Amino acid sequence: MSRKSADYMNPYLAGVLLGVVLTGSFLVFGHGLGASGGVASLTGAAESALFPGRAEKNAYLVNLVVSPESPLDNWAVFEILGVILGGLVSGWLSGRVRLETFHGPRLSARARWGFAFLGGAIAGFGVRLARGCTSSQALSGGAVLSAGSWAFMFAVFGGAYALAYFVRRLWT
Repeated sequence: MSRKSADYMNPYLAGVLLGVVLTGSFLVFGHGLGASGGVASLTGAAESALFPGRAEKNAYLVNLVVSPESPLDNWAVFEILGVILGGLVSGWLSGRVRLETFHGPRLSARARWGFAFLGGAIAGFGVRLARGCTSSQALSGGAVLSAGSWAFMFAVFGGAYALAYFVRRLWT
């Protein structure tokens, strides 16, 4: 049985609700939103489980796996799981859950997946280099008026606009 997709939420209402969630996070947990720390913790836990002793020799992961706390004690791990579960439930309730690949007429689905993984790897490297993902930098850092977070977001938007010129033909 096929259901008709529901309309998207009004973006202004969504923005206000995101602000309420961010404020609640500051008030209840003492910090804003972000996911990159949770991804690093999950990576450390996975490497420790799959390759015992190897993560302890990795200069990047060693602090995640040799502490007395479990890497899974990181609050961001549960934030990531909540975002995934919430997105799945929201998509299912609105009739938008299906397997499909969006790509332009000049780009194959396989190439689209390749570019998506390449972009994700570059973004992941940049996130750790910048010491925070866009949600922590833009939302949480911007909310507390961090100059570095504002500079980061101007750089993200500037870079996106500069790169869009070169890749737009793939989507038209």
